[in-house]
Amino acid sequence: MDLKAEKLDIIQWLTQLTDKDVIARIKAIRSENDWWDELPDSVREEVNLALKEADKGDYLLHEDVMKEIRAEYYKA
Repeated sequence: MDLKAEKLDIIQWLTQLTDKDVIARIKAIRSENDWWDELPDSVREEVNLALKEADKGDYLLHEDVMKEIRAEYYKA
């Protein structure tokens, strides 16, 4: 089912809905803020920069970072 059909199906379902609790939950979802919008501009800029770097292949794998940390801080 494509997106337009999905939305129409939901609209039809909503018009027949009588459960006040379900309606209240739907309204709560609708009024939720996007967490991204709540972040400070500086944080969003850093995330966007990191995503651009990752797209270019400029990143380290978690396992490589952990190897470096273990080598530096867990010397025998």
